[in-house]
Amino acid sequence: MKKIGIFCGGYSSEYDISVKSAQTILSHFPQGFEGIQILVSKSGWIVNHQEIQGLFDLNKAMIIMENGAEWRLDGAIIYIHGNPGENGKIQAYLDMVNIPYVNSSVLASSLSFDKWYCNQFLKSFQIPVAESKFLLRNENFNVDVIVSQLGLPIFVKPTDSGSSYGISKVKAKEALGNAIEKAFLEGDSIVLEAFLDGTEVTCGVYRNGKDIVALPLTEIVSENEFFDFEAKYQGKSDEITPARISLEQSKKIQDQAKIIYKLLNLKSIARIDFMLVKETPYVIEVNTTPGFSSESIVPKMLKEAGISISEFWDSILSTELQNR
Repeated sequence: MKKIGIFCGGYSSEYDISVKSAQTILSHFPQGFEGIQILVSKSGWIVNHQEIQGLFDLNKAMIIMENGAEWRLDGAIIYIHGNPGENGKIQAYLDMVNIPYVNSSVLASSLSFDKWYCNQFLKSFQIPVAESKFLLRNENFNVDVIVSQLGLPIFVKPTDSGSSYGISKVKAKEALGNAIEKAFLEGDSIVLEAFLDGTEVTCGVYRNGKDIVALPLTEIVSENEFFDFEAKYQGKSDEITPARISLEQSKKIQDQAKIIYKLLNLKSIARIDFMLVKETPYVIEVNTTPGFSSESIVPKMLKEAGISISEFWDSILSTELQNR
């Protein structure tokens, strides 16, 4: 039976969410594979398996249990939302120690994780994205100029943080400075985006053998100003699957999602968020490690598609590990 490490936790504000996602995956792990939880933190990488603790030795690239057992992983699922997983750092380490993983490569993960660079890359392929401006920490900016360029409201986002941490919707020019300061608490660069007035939908995409599969769309209707942390994880939104849009619009977005998945050379599951403005789907962001807790969207998409979580992960492991 192949031993598969599920790396979760991480160094960002999303530690607890990542652990919940990993627990959902572990509780539905497919037959023929043995899932082993590895909690990643700055103080060490702790292994919890069958009520026995251990550690993942970074020098040996092996699991060492308290009872003396030592294992080398046959594969890995990196399910860290944020640093150091979603941005590709653990992928780089696993590449060096020759442990295969199901996730997107270092380059694809790093590019997709950065909201600014990802959208600029997609824009070069004529994929519609919102008008935006990029700012580095300590860079001078002029509020009047920004508002004249992007209008109001403006979304202010850290470029490399998920789960809506540090994101603000700014309706008044006077509030922009504070929103920028808040976003910089999450990282060293931020993006300011023009408001898109439309229907927010998201599409899960993955590979099943040689085929790229787009799951049923979910429409997001937030009780708050936007799909923030409360809306995502504390029930402050309606997540309607399938989305209440026409079949033609749904197919157009699913086809666009598959094109983006291929352009970015993604692997495993990704969730691509769109704003449908009239008949044009604008990309909001690409998530290569979308939430997978019981409250998350992708499990709801799978249920709508008639795919069990165990069946889904069996497909991911079989597809993504066979050529690594």
